[in-house]
Amino acid sequence: MGHGIFSGPDDTPGFYAPVHRALAEPILLGGAPRALAIVNGTLAGAIGLGLRLWLAGLAIWAIGHALSVWAARRDPQFVDVARRHLRYPVWMRP
Repeated sequence: MGHGIFSGPDDTPGFYAPVHRALAEPILLGGAPRALAIVNGTLAGAIGLGLRLWLAGLAIWAIGHALSVWAARRDPQFVDVARRHLRYPVWMRP
């Protein structure tokens, strides 16, 4: 077994390359995608510090981070999927 066309990677000596998890998993910051967490924190900081609306800034950060963590648990690539979805014109969407 292993001499056919569709042999597995263990059957061919010298052609094994381990793939580290860091190359395949998305970069998360506190459970949310890194770019979205940075934008959310910046917006919350601007409202909380710049406009001196401390409670509003804290609420925006907590709700935004909780929603992005929830979405990242369902699909860690949801930000990239949303960007790709928005590139298509409206008449091409189902």
